[in-house]
Amino acid sequence: MRRAARTIRTSAERAGRWVSATVTGLGLSIAVVVVLGGLFGYLLGWIELVVVAFTGFALLVLGVFFLLGRNSYDIGLSIDRDRVVVGEVARATLTVRNPSRFRLPPVKSEVPVGRGLAEFYLGGIPRDGRTIREFSIPTSRRGVVRIGPVRTVRADPVGLLRREYVWTSHLDLFVHPVTVPIPATSTGLIRDLEGNPTRDLTDSDVSFHALREYAPGDDRRHIHWKSTARTGQLMVRQFEETRRSHLVIALSLASADYHSEEEFELAVSVAGSIGIRAIRDARDVSVLASDETPEFARRAVNTPKRLSSLSRARLLDDLARVDHSPRASGLVTLARGSAESVSGASVAIIVCGSESTAAQLRSASAAFPPGVEVLAIVCNPGIVPSLRQVGELRVLTVGYLDDVQKALARAAS
Repeated sequence: MRRAARTIRTSAERAGRWVSATVTGLGLSIAVVVVLGGLFGYLLGWIELVVVAFTGFALLVLGVFFLLGRNSYDIGLSIDRDRVVVGEVARATLTVRNPSRFRLPPVKSEVPVGRGLAEFYLGGIPRDGRTIREFSIPTSRRGVVRIGPVRTVRADPVGLLRREYVWTSHLDLFVHPVTVPIPATSTGLIRDLEGNPTRDLTDSDVSFHALREYAPGDDRRHIHWKSTARTGQLMVRQFEETRRSHLVIALSLASADYHSEEEFELAVSVAGSIGIRAIRDARDVSVLASDETPEFARRAVNTPKRLSSLSRARLLDDLARVDHSPRASGLVTLARGSAESVSGASVAIIVCGSESTAAQLRSASAAFPPGVEVLAIVCNPGIVPSLRQVGELRVLTVGYLDDVQKALARAAS
């Protein structure tokens, strides 16, 4: 009995999936009309209802014959490139070939493009014939556009039943954010450039600074014997510390930090422009973004998600996927998680929107350890760029993406 019940349940689920995938909404409505019309027509003696029921039943039976059989196609889907910038033209090509020995009947082909749908009515394809259809892909918004899979649809003329066949897999088109080229000098806001000395003094390094008297605990290898012989006291070398720069870019994804969608897109473009410049300069860079807390999680997620900085394309691919969310960690939590996740950071750039308050910016700056230079970039479309000091934190406000070049140079000076 259990086996029989399991078999019946499996068959019922399979039949339900077939009905939901084959019968359209209009077909279900006609089926209900057939059942109710036939029932009440015979019970009440209404010939009109019986005629309506038989007409609907005949349409359903005729629709089944349109679904019988399966045509053979050789369908291919391709795109001219897999990465574009917002606003650039991208095109996809659908190729349908008839490998059979007979002429194939007309068929409708559907290609999902993002949230939209591209439909093509292909005429009869002769033997060894081929039909090519080209269509454009919308790239007005940053993101990842999923194209495909290609499916052909067989349906009856009335639209009661339809049958779909999937022929290809889907393709992904990365729509990168708009970025601007930042000159190498603009990254001079990194105070401790790689291999360059800083003002911090140390007892062991490569950049000589001065001589001083020997103190207990100093390394004897750094004793300057000529000066010792001349002065009669032990003299040791003192050096200027050199450090390797490590840039941290923290992008807030909290919806509360942004006033509009345009503001968030400007922040993504700013983070991408700075990250690309750092990658081209072969500097150590870590790009972090707010992580989203699950809806039913008991505690908030404090660890930010790390975006790839191995190459320019990988970074822009990850930036194409990000989106703001009301459940994403805020600015202060992002800064604390970034300070804990990245060790040895020398400069931190926090990118946020105009809804971030001065108190939040100060708290985010204080989350980084001493010695880390913090710069906050506030994105507010249309505003005049400005640079102000909030305590020990420098806050740079930009209104357009082109303002980033001059604004960073001003911040560096």
